[in-house]
Amino acid sequence: MGSEITSGCTFYKKVNGPWTEVLIKTAATADDKDTIVLNLFDYGIKNFEYIMGFAQSTASSVIITEAPTTSVTSGVLTITIGGSDDNRVRIIKLGGLA
Repeated sequence: MGSEITSGCTFYKKVNGPWTEVLIKTAATADDKDTIVLNLFDYGIKNFEYIMGFAQSTASSVIITEAPTTSVTSGVLTITIGGSDDNRVRIIKLGGLA
């Protein structure tokens, strides 16, 4: 079981009309099964559409795709990091409609 690591993440938001994307960057200590929680409404997202996950295999270097899993309850998105390694920077990109 992982830890909830939301407070150690950096969030970036991009809006293009009704479309919003959020990029999340974790600390280098993010582990497989750690979770990140965010309120989609805080980012103007009513309909969650996609998520993509990546990990840095070497500091600021090689990027590996990963498969995070998600659940949404009352507009709150919980992301579970999906990968096999611990102590990696994770980049998660998600998008949705206003």
